[in-house]
Amino acid sequence: MILRPAVASDEIAIHRLIREGRINPMGVRWDRFVVVEPPDGELAAIGQVKPHRDGSLELASVVTAPKYRGQGLARRVIEHLIRANPGVLYLMCRADIGPMYEKFGFRDVSEADLPKYFRRVSKLAGFADRLVDVPLRIMRRDEWGNG
Repeated sequence: MILRPAVASDEIAIHRLIREGRINPMGVRWDRFVVVEPPDGELAAIGQVKPHRDGSLELASVVTAPKYRGQGLARRVIEHLIRANPGVLYLMCRADIGPMYEKFGFRDVSEADLPKYFRRVSKLAGFADRLVDVPLRIMRRDEWGNG
């Protein structure tokens, strides 16, 4: 399987995986993604790093297609994006998958230490948590892998 930058013809498949993975579709631009492509040409896994106006970078939209799960493809995507974006990276995830990101050096961030974008999102997420009972975590990884 090949890990490569996304191309324009991947856009529809990226959006499909985002929907299937129940990932936030905001800020999805195909040109920020890397994809894992098996020999059949179908996308097996995707991920991106989104820049925000406050200068923060977010590891986002990491999804593996159901038939390819358990093969370490999300790990490949995450490791590639971390290497390609040295420095501080943030992410938002459901609380239940936070431990997976801890393996990559991500740690929870206090609200006081959040950049402006994530502070705003944190307030919205707190409201959403009360509505849908799905707590979110905002995590950070510094250049050396320790939040």
